[in-house]
Amino acid sequence: MRGVLHKELLLYFTSVLFYVVATVFLLLAGYFFWTNLDFYVRFGGMNLVRGLWQYQFYDLRQLLLAMIPLLTMRLLAEERRLGTLELLWTYPLRDWEIVAGKYAACMLVVLALLGGTLVYPVVLSTWQPVQPGPLLAGYTGLVLLAGACVACGLFISALTDSQIVAGTATYGVLLLFWILTWNEAALSEGALRLLVPFSLFDRFQVFATGGIDTRDVSFLLLFTVAFLAGTLFALDARRWRGVR
Repeated sequence: MRGVLHKELLLYFTSVLFYVVATVFLLLAGYFFWTNLDFYVRFGGMNLVRGLWQYQFYDLRQLLLAMIPLLTMRLLAEERRLGTLELLWTYPLRDWEIVAGKYAACMLVVLALLGGTLVYPVVLSTWQPVQPGPLLAGYTGLVLLAGACVACGLFISALTDSQIVAGTATYGVLLLFWILTWNEAALSEGALRLLVPFSLFDRFQVFATGGIDTRDVSFLLLFTVAFLAGTLFALDARRWRGVR
């Protein structure tokens, strides 16, 4: 696993795509922070607990939804295209070590991007008290959400040898889970009750408003585990078929 992790991190940090994604992510995160702060200074009575951070976390989750497919699309699709996946199987590596190494590498990259946004509360704290509770809850939600999205992207990347297909399909699947309950007027009460538990949008709401619900934590962890298990199944099926 360690070898896969080091290899993937090296590929990320020597890739132009990573620096483009990181630059866009941090620039947009900074722009959102500045506009949110300006809005609440002017119109929100500087309500930082229920206002500024809530909408900052909403904006960051949107960025994650857009950026993570770009970071995961290469993970296994490129290995399949180049035929190097079979080469990995010649090493003393089990499938779970390959999956864990690639997943951990992508998560470390995402955590580095999120870590860059911590500069905003640090700067703000120099002239306005910042309560750590809402920040802890919000970032906990972002990390769990990122973990779920990375797992989904890794699974889809295991199904194709095209990075474009993997990235597009990952975004589509994540968007579907995101907007399941948005058109509430078109859904019956029974359908709404059925879909709400699977909505990533609804699962993130409590975190953004400064709380942590163990049901939401459990769902995001199960979401992650389910897609990682699906990735293992996809690799195992490919190994037994002997398909290139």
